[in-house]
Amino acid sequence: MTQTTKSSPGRPRSIEVHQAILQATLDLLAEFGYQGLSIEAIAARAGVGKATIYRRYNSKEELIAEAIECNRPQLTIPDTGSLWTDLEEVHKQAAELDLSPLGRQTIAMIISLASTIPQFAEIYWKKYVIPRRKAASIIFKRAKARGEMSPDVDPDLICDLMTGLLFKSILFQPETEEIKSYMRRALDFLLQGVTSKPSQ
Repeated sequence: MTQTTKSSPGRPRSIEVHQAILQATLDLLAEFGYQGLSIEAIAARAGVGKATIYRRYNSKEELIAEAIECNRPQLTIPDTGSLWTDLEEVHKQAAELDLSPLGRQTIAMIISLASTIPQFAEIYWKKYVIPRRKAASIIFKRAKARGEMSPDVDPDLICDLMTGLLFKSILFQPETEEIKSYMRRALDFLLQGVTSKPSQ
C-alpha cells in the first residue's frame, strides 16, 4: 500500500504585517495624497520590504482600494421575511456606518480617488462595488419571490440610484432635513408603484 505524503502548506502570511501595510497606506494617503504615495514609502512606513507588498498586490491602486475597504464597516444583509423590515434594517445600518464621521471621510476619499484615478475606479468598482450591489439586490429578489415587488423592477438600478444619492448627500447636505430621513424618503418615493407596502 502506497502512502501519500501530504505537502505542508507554505508559511502563513503575517496578519500583523498585512495590517501594518494597510495602515501605512492610509496614513501616507492622508499625509501626501495619491500622487505623493509610493510603494517604497509604504514599505518603509510599514517596516517591510517592497517585495512583501508586491507579492500581495499587483498595483498601488489595488493596495489603496483594499486599505480603504478594510477601513470601511460592512453592511449585513438581513432576511426578516419582509421587504420593508429588511429595508428598515439596512437603512439603520447604513445610517450608523456611512453617516458616522469615519464613514463620511471614507466615502469622500473614495469619490475623490475614483473621479481622478481611472485605475482605482475600475479596481474598486469590480472588486468591491459590484459584489456589494449583488448582495444588496438579494433583498429585492426575495421580495419579488414573495410577490411584494413587481417582477420587472431592476434591483441593481435601485441600488445604484440610492448609492449615488447617498454620495451626493454626503458631499452636499440636504437643505431641509438630515441625510438619514432624506434617504428614507427617497427610497419610499423610488419604490412607489412597484411594491405593496403593508398597511400601518
